[in-house]
Amino acid sequence: MKHASRVLVLLAVATISSSILASGELHENAPSRDQAAIEVVLTTQQKAWNEGNVDAFLEGYWNSEELTFSGDRGVSRGFTAVRERYKKSYPDRQTMGKLDFSGLEIRLLGPDAALVLGKWHLARDKGDIGGVFSLVFQRFPEGWRIIHDHTSVVQSTNTAVRTN
Repeated sequence: MKHASRVLVLLAVATISSSILASGELHENAPSRDQAAIEVVLTTQQKAWNEGNVDAFLEGYWNSEELTFSGDRGVSRGFTAVRERYKKSYPDRQTMGKLDFSGLEIRLLGPDAALVLGKWHLARDKGDIGGVFSLVFQRFPEGWRIIHDHTSVVQSTNTAVRTN
């Protein structure tokens, strides 16, 4: 009887241990899945921009009046203001140019928040421009969205590297 009890205890411990290990593995993979999902948002934005579709580009942002964008003209508050800023600054396909993101660093701040640092570059007929950005992402039921964007122009060609 003692032997049967020991076997049952060992089986229970083995089952619990394998469950803990499996959940740990799933948890360890969660950051890479979240980082990949954020990269998809940025890749989708880049593609939309390069197709001249500002509205599709903006789908990566939180559609809320609490959205904030900081740039060379100060802070824009709310999705509507951010959309108007983009449409005023980039009124046509030629002004938009070809967008490239590079040097992405994604740091998860918790299960539903992330900080993304990166570089941007616009190749345009009227002259290239580029710089750096920091984005705060939040996970919503519909997926990861940018809740704050701070974008700066940097004159140095070392910072705004064009990728092909």
